[in-house]
Amino acid sequence: MGWRVRGVRGATTVEANTYEALERAVLELMEEIEAQNDIDPREIVSATFSATTDIDVVFPAKIARSRSQWEHVPLLDVQQMYVKGSLERCIRVLIHVNTPLEQHQIKHIYLNGARDLRPDLVYAQI
Repeated sequence: MGWRVRGVRGATTVEANTYEALERAVLELMEEIEAQNDIDPREIVSATFSATTDIDVVFPAKIARSRSQWEHVPLLDVQQMYVKGSLERCIRVLIHVNTPLEQHQIKHIYLNGARDLRPDLVYAQI
């Protein structure tokens, strides 16, 4: 069928609101998303990160931009909508990427405490 733009979701949690904790979590999430979906960063159209209100020491996109070949990817950070009782210290990402994969072949990655967000995705339990 050829290449199309597909959406890839992912999320993780951090143990603390520190630069080091966010850096570890974002880099781990990005590496896992790329590896599980065979993504070449040059094929990424854009990525939007959201963070819960208790994360405020660094933009997740700034950390993602430090990765090889991510310097020209259009990135955006937004604040996650607050819902009472929802998961704390959570970073989510939606990546749009050109890929030959069909949407049902995409592996959405949920790490650490974020695994509870999508228990229906068997492959999310990395």
